[in-house]
Amino acid sequence: MNEYAETLQNLVADLRVGISLCTRLPVGPFAPAGDGDVARASWTFPIAGLVVGLAGAFVYWLALRLNAAPQVAAALALAATMLLTGVMHEDGLADTADGLGGNTREQRLDIMRDSRIGTFGASALAISLILRWSTLADIAEPHYVAAALVAAHVGARACLPAFMRFVPVARKDGLSSGAGRPPSPSVIAASILAVICLLFTLGVTGTLVALLLMVLAGLSLARLAARQFGGQTGDVLGAMEQLAEVAILLVAASLF
Repeated sequence: MNEYAETLQNLVADLRVGISLCTRLPVGPFAPAGDGDVARASWTFPIAGLVVGLAGAFVYWLALRLNAAPQVAAALALAATMLLTGVMHEDGLADTADGLGGNTREQRLDIMRDSRIGTFGASALAISLILRWSTLADIAEPHYVAAALVAAHVGARACLPAFMRFVPVARKDGLSSGAGRPPSPSVIAASILAVICLLFTLGVTGTLVALLLMVLAGLSLARLAARQFGGQTGDVLGAMEQLAEVAILLVAASLF
């Protein structure tokens, strides 16, 4: 009985770490108590994505109930997901894009740490927002919008443990370095959760296409990060989430 209680306690602790890191929900301390907590708890990232996706779906449904146009409902759903996550992934995408404008590795990393947003970052963020809004606005049925939001947020966050494990960190300090390297069981668990969710929401064909696009996006970003920054950072992880989210929404829009 003690063993089961300890296992349950560890699962709950992982959920608190994962959800508090990926969202602004007050379920636990933002800073984990010990080294390796984020890496171990990374299997919960898809569950945090489920919470975000369902929140966006609820706001979309509520907006339609209040007679808002589908385009407005899509914008409000997108805003809700960004509010819930504190736009952390959007910030990572913008910083990564800005960093590409540096001349040296050190300069690029310094630019990424600058809180100000530049032309590259603003452009990347605008493209991401437009693509995500337009795909949601293009889907006619509300239940399909809900499926697309859940699939996108679950699948995009499930990419992160694998990216963290297989792509070396660019610097010895920072969010990504402090998070650690996820163990294989966490990577596998996150992947399984994502595949189950994608199969349920997008079907077999949609899942295969989405997985292929996410793998291509991950490999491309990993190569770019290695050449430009010397590896991955917390900002690069945010960019990975955004790329995967857009990819899944594009697949969903083509299916629905």
